Amino acid sequence: MREDLRALVAARDLLYVWTSREFKARYAGSALGVAWALFYPLSLLLVFVAVFSWLLHVPTGGVAAPLFMYCGLAPWLFTNGTIQNSAFAVVANIDLVKNGVFPREVLPLATVLVGFVDFAISAVLLALLLGYYGTSLGAPVLLVPLLIAIQALLTLAVCLFLAGSVVLYRDVRFLVPIGLQFWMYLSPVFYPIELVPSWARPWYMLNPMAALLDAYRDVLLFARWPAWPPLALTAGISLVGLVVAYRYFKRAEWEFADRN
Repeated sequence: MREDLRALVAARDLLYVWTSREFKARYAGSALGVAWALFYPLSLLLVFVAVFSWLLHVPTGGVAAPLFMYCGLAPWLFTNGTIQNSAFAVVANIDLVKNGVFPREVLPLATVLVGFVDFAISAVLLALLLGYYGTSLGAPVLLVPLLIAIQALLTLAVCLFLAGSVVLYRDVRFLVPIGLQFWMYLSPVFYPIELVPSWARPWYMLNPMAALLDAYRDVLLFARWPAWPPLALTAGISLVGLVVAYRYFKRAEWEFADRN
């Protein structure tokens, strides 16, 4: 594994070039270009507010519904969108994989980095909403970089696992969107964790995205420290998951060239 990591570090220039290429290709030919990184989450936010706040009256703990929901939606879209794109990063470039000599993990990793750029852009809207609603930020906001780092590890782990699996088992491509839909509804994207029955909450918090989204809201909206045990568990799952997924990807890499 150390040799694989050294090879990846040596390929950092290729990673930069491929990330730049993926970012430009994502918005090539569109009239709004990078602005879609703001307009897409904004459009989803309007739908969520209309359905879950105006129609279903989902409680938001005294926080304005648009702010409450976007604080969960923005991080979720980073993980969701990145997984969808990274899952097909290898199979979409299979000719390059067969004929080129480079660390194949560059392909899904570049997609993760592009997703992170989109996330950073969409965070501008979150900052504007925080300012518009006069949210007071406290010392817990300093944990935001840590939350982003944990989420990035978790997202990369899933991306590496799926990128390798889609090449080897093509049926996985149909399971990815279905799995992401289930994951979204099992995560507090547009509702508070308090709505989950108390008897089910310990099991519910085993979902790493549940702990992350709840922590984002704690530090950004309520100026309080997050629940440490679920967050520590999520960090452990993310780190171990990344190691396991990376090893799986490198083992599967040897079979990529034999796949059509």
